[in-house]
Amino acid sequence: MPRPKAIRPRPARRGRQRPGPRANREEARAAILQAALEEFAHEGLAGARTDHIARAAGVNKALLYYYYRNKEALYGATLEHVFSGLATTVSAVLDRDLPPREKVLAWAGAHFDYIAASPIYPRVVQREMMRAGRAGSPHMRRIAERYLRPIQMKLARVFQQGMESGEFRRVDPMHFIFSVVAMNVFYFSSVPVLRILFHGDPLTPQRVAERRAAVLDLVAAALFAPAPAGRKRP
Repeated sequence: MPRPKAIRPRPARRGRQRPGPRANREEARAAILQAALEEFAHEGLAGARTDHIARAAGVNKALLYYYYRNKEALYGATLEHVFSGLATTVSAVLDRDLPPREKVLAWAGAHFDYIAASPIYPRVVQREMMRAGRAGSPHMRRIAERYLRPIQMKLARVFQQGMESGEFRRVDPMHFIFSVVAMNVFYFSSVPVLRILFHGDPLTPQRVAERRAAVLDLVAAALFAPAPAGRKRP
């Protein structure tokens, strides 16, 4: 009589690893995004390695691909993270009930502080600008409409109010906004050169505070209209 065939255990089905409880999921996603920001900032999209990102985040690649279907999707998520955080930070300032002078200085300072808190943000964004080429960026149109356009409209109203009240000089609001953003971004994207010029670290708290004060001083000098003779500005 033939022996019955031994029943072999069925091999585990391969597939994407499922995440654990909600708190763990959020923690894992945050760790992946932070690791991805570092990797993309230093290596760009082409040079970045998902195995390096997974290792730095303390997860395996299966879990990384569970959240993000490929490297391009993860890259897009890092850009969303940068700009959504910026929009939240800046909008909180622009939605406050402040006179135009205080509001524009608060905006310039909030923008500076957001970048100062994570100086790698400009490197990630600039790499995306540089790689756009003829076809354009696959992410920037979405990001500009979702996050930057609302900020642009709020700032345009602040500038219009300030010019109508006589508190601001007559300037082109969009060019002025671009100039302030450029001042803030350039400092942090130029750290390797500034280390040479300063003979030290440009990111010490003292250096960053000095730079912030210089930016706000220049904004005020370039934008605020002098008070009429015999009258002080509030």
